[in-house]
Amino acid sequence: KGLGKVGAKKRHRRVIRENNQGITKPAIRRLARRGGVKRTLSGLVYDETRNVLKVFLESVVRDAVTYTEHAKRETVTALDVVYALKRQG
Repeated sequence: KGLGKVGAKKRHRRVIRENNQGITKPAIRRLARRGGVKRTLSGLVYDETRNVLKVFLESVVRDAVTYTEHAKRETVTALDVVYALKRQG
């Protein structure tokens, strides 16, 4: 009782399976080039990059959803994501 429209939603959060293999080797290579890496990458770099990216995105999405819930909305807006990214630093 008294959960409101946001409280009821929290109970049914879906757990997403491991699907970070969608970040391909060429995509990671392009990110490295943009970051200033000129030479080829070690094979271990790809899995580590996927893990770091996953942690970063989870944090950003969590913050964006927090902003959305605080505003009593059900749709995450672009501004929510911008504020979440600014909060990351």
